[in-house]
Amino acid sequence: MKIKNLFPTFALAFVVLFTACSNDDETQTSPAPTVVLTNPTNSQSNVARNKVITVNFSKSMEASTINASSFTVKQGTVSVLGTVSYSGTTATFIPVTVLAAQTQYTATITTEAKDSEGKALAADMQWSFTTSSDAAGLSAVALGAAGNYAILAKTAINNVPTSNITGNLGLSPAATSYITGFSLTDFTGYATSAQITGKVYAADMVSPTSTNLTTAVENMITAYNNAAGRLFPDHVELGAGNIGGTTLSAGLYKWSSTVTIPTNVTLTGTADDVWIFQIAGDLNMSSAVNVTLQGGAKASNIFWQVAGETTIGTSSHFEGVILSMTGITFQTGATFNGRALAQTAVILDGNTVVQPQ
Repeated sequence: MKIKNLFPTFALAFVVLFTACSNDDETQTSPAPTVVLTNPTNSQSNVARNKVITVNFSKSMEASTINASSFTVKQGTVSVLGTVSYSGTTATFIPVTVLAAQTQYTATITTEAKDSEGKALAADMQWSFTTSSDAAGLSAVALGAAGNYAILAKTAINNVPTSNITGNLGLSPAATSYITGFSLTDFTGYATSAQITGKVYAADMVSPTSTNLTTAVENMITAYNNAAGRLFPDHVELGAGNIGGTTLSAGLYKWSSTVTIPTNVTLTGTADDVWIFQIAGDLNMSSAVNVTLQGGAKASNIFWQVAGETTIGTSSHFEGVILSMTGITFQTGATFNGRALAQTAVILDGNTVVQPQ
């Protein structure tokens, strides 16, 4: 009877001990992380040249182990420069420049990548993909209401007569008095000038002019930020900032300092092609120099995003939409086919400005 009474207690203790041991064993043998998905996939072809490369893991990883050493992309033996980040269960590799056309790349996640418990991948994960022959698909910068103006500024529009402007002028938040050199004739909500084929608007004019200008300036800033934020430049630091004498095809160009145009430049492409120039410094164009278009290229699809000042030299000719964080100056006799959109002032001196179609 005593043995019989003790058996249930013994059995219960055995079960509890076995269960505890089993749980400990399960904890100690939790699986190592694996790669469950890559994008692009292995052997995928016609991959977009501005592709962001991602990897999804089976579990959360230690973010510090997902870095430029553990996640690499190569073209042959040459490493692709890129930025590596990690969030959730996804690692991301963003190439610094657009990938080459019709080229095979190999991506690798090494066993340096570990989960939050310190467990590494069982083996390196490697896969390959091939890019397409298409262009990177650069889209035009949307100007919004800022596209209603040939010249749009925030602080002033100053002119040394006589200029010839085709298109509207807008100034906000500054008032009409900061538009000088045009001999304006005031009407209700706008003004005119013999030098302007179009209308002149300023922030102190009656509604809805002030509201429209506020929207246009906001859209101008949004357009600037959009152009500045484009990723995957086709060309970085071209000519160390000196682009004189070049013929430039469509694409995204990036410089970390000032760009100069001391001699003629040609932009060649179709009516659908887009150029975006990201300039972290000033843009300086010398006197008697021309920017010309070939092959149907359109000024409305050319965007010069300039963080510093823009100066278009005496008797020179320029093409495109200038999105300037600071001032835009057209020196004596310069001509311009495009839009001058400045977050400070636009200065004119006997210039011809025609807004693009």
